[in-house]
Amino acid sequence: MATTEHPPSRLRAWMLQGLSDMGKRGGLTGPHAEPEPPHRGQRWWRVMCLTGVDYFSTLGYQPGIAALAAGLLSPLATIVLVIVTLAGALPVYRRVAQESPHGQGSIAMLERLLSFWKGKLFVLTLLGFAATDFLITITLSAADASTHLVENPHLTSTLGGHQMLITLILVALLGAVFLKGFLEAMGVAVALVGVYLGLNVVVVISGLWHVLTAEHVVTDWTSALTTEHGNIFVMIGVALIVFPKLALGLSGFETGVAVMPHVQGDEGDTEERPAGRIRDTKKLLTTAAVIMSCFLITTSFITTLLIPADEFKPGGQANGRALAFLAHEYLGNAFGTVYDASTIAILWFAGASAMAGLLNLMPRYLPRYGMAPHWARAVRPMVIVFILIAFLVTWLFDANVDKQGGAYATGVLVLISSAAIAVTIAARKAGQRGWTIGFGVISAVFLYTTVANVIERPDGVKIGACFIAGIMLVSLLSRLARSFELRVTSVAMDPMAERFVRDMASRKIRFIANEPDNRDLAEYRDKIEQIRTDNDMPEQDDFVFVEVTVADPSEFETCLTVRGEVLHNRYRVLTVESSSIPNALAALLLHVRDLTGRTPHIFFEWTEGSPFANFLRFFLFGQGEVAPVTREVLREAEPDRARRPRVHTG
Repeated sequence: MATTEHPPSRLRAWMLQGLSDMGKRGGLTGPHAEPEPPHRGQRWWRVMCLTGVDYFSTLGYQPGIAALAAGLLSPLATIVLVIVTLAGALPVYRRVAQESPHGQGSIAMLERLLSFWKGKLFVLTLLGFAATDFLITITLSAADASTHLVENPHLTSTLGGHQMLITLILVALLGAVFLKGFLEAMGVAVALVGVYLGLNVVVVISGLWHVLTAEHVVTDWTSALTTEHGNIFVMIGVALIVFPKLALGLSGFETGVAVMPHVQGDEGDTEERPAGRIRDTKKLLTTAAVIMSCFLITTSFITTLLIPADEFKPGGQANGRALAFLAHEYLGNAFGTVYDASTIAILWFAGASAMAGLLNLMPRYLPRYGMAPHWARAVRPMVIVFILIAFLVTWLFDANVDKQGGAYATGVLVLISSAAIAVTIAARKAGQRGWTIGFGVISAVFLYTTVANVIERPDGVKIGACFIAGIMLVSLLSRLARSFELRVTSVAMDPMAERFVRDMASRKIRFIANEPDNRDLAEYRDKIEQIRTDNDMPEQDDFVFVEVTVADPSEFETCLTVRGEVLHNRYRVLTVESSSIPNALAALLLHVRDLTGRTPHIFFEWTEGSPFANFLRFFLFGQGEVAPVTREVLREAEPDRARRPRVHTG
């Protein structure tokens, strides 16, 4: 009696909408995915606003964090940060844009330098820190948005004491938007950034006016600096030491490269040589860095001089909202409320930008490595996972902006350091001695900054380590669970190989799986004799050998190119290069079946040794217990036993 398959529930179908199996049209990811349809793109300044909702929104909390970290030295430490930004991070990411014009970023540059499992594990480690960066962006931005709500004079009495609940609601609202379906709203980003920066210009001008008209403010600050630190050289030295605490002001560069595919470029741009896109992305990065540097210096100056130090501390009215404090103090509650609303909007949109970054980053690598669960190809389950993690992080950090600053800075600095190292290696490979030395010095600066930040605030490494451990565990378990997938995206045969197959199609198609050794006459003669003896077969010569060479066993998806050759004037041999022997053999057999309409047979010899050890060899190195694994891959790929290629083992 035939069984009836019940259609999936509406909830399951909705959750997994867009999910497709490997091997079906549209189901591939990574380098074998079908190319996206061409798009016109956007002008670079509009795309700058898309990355700017993340980069510029840090003005909502950066001045307060800088004042807490550096005290009276906040303006000097910020100047050091700006120098590092313009002379360090900006040249690095301009080179990253040149080296990876399709938005792959520095992680892809480093991935190309390392192969096999060490490369995959290194990329997974960087993904852990990238996840730290993006997730803390979501939670920190939501926490700062809730701070602006709670501290608004019109809402303090109503919302006071509910910051945790408000933060969780904002995070949940972000998740709800992505569950509904989030479309990049470039126009919204442009409007938000334009309004927010315009309001900040008003606050900065107002703050500078009050500093200049109240002369005692500057003299009081300089006197306090001299009393506390002595002379200018000591101040500069201390500023150099404390500036790593201000590393949040470096965020946004990795996002700036990630949005490169949206930059319009020139009419003559091609995917191989997008010169216009690279040029305009460099404009984007430079303009954003210059704008942010101007705001960082001016806002740190006016907030340090005009806001009492106690107000920056937890519980103070300027904690996490220094510029909003000045907006209410000097421009009135009406303007301050408008400023709060724009800050809340851009902070929330920064969380949306970070979520989009997560959903774009993880599928770029994990499915290609076979290190993502089947449902991870769908957006909605991943949104739920990320939102639940964001809830946990918000709860652990008590929705506090200051407590999350260290974790955020660590994620940002690790990515920038990796980018600096990547461009240093790229410059060295290109034979550019001057750039190699320059990027090497920049790498040393960022490595120092990262180490100093980790020592001062180890929370970032702890959170990053948790993400890395989680990604590693889920990835390896997923790879284990998906080991028996077909994993081959296409099979192409050269004319000689196709001739061998079509010649056998008139008889019984018999292959012999052979592990190539010396490839001499004796090897093939002895192999045929062994197969005949083991399987008690009559004398005949109608065999074709199949030899698979393992290239990079850590790769998951593979394109097969089958080449035919005649060795020693009598033995026909098909050669294939793949990441896994059993999966390649199974794909070849299915291709031959579909090409000829006949059921192929393949003959193996048993592999000596422990089955468990052989399976580990297959899992890690793509070879091992080949015969039973080939049969299992075929069983999963072809449920119909009558149409399944035959596997013989003697």
